Amino acid sequence: MFYVKNVPNGERAVRVVAGLLAMAIGLLAVGGTPGVLLAASAAGIAVSGLFGFCPMCAMVGRRLDKAKKNGTV
Repeated sequence: MFYVKNVPNGERAVRVVAGLLAMAIGLLAVGGTPGVLLAASAAGIAVSGLFGFCPMCAMVGRRLDKAKKNGTV
């Protein structure tokens, strides 16, 4: 892989659900240009949840703890 995952599994699930929900709200409830913009930005949130990598989190130095990931804490 070209990236290191920096989003924990629980947060990944929340990002995917919240992103899909915001896309639906943007396209169905808001409509028009603001709705499309909301859906496009929500797609970025959902994709970061699917891949487990958030560029903004990487910019501030967020990393997953290897010990917690392996369950050896």
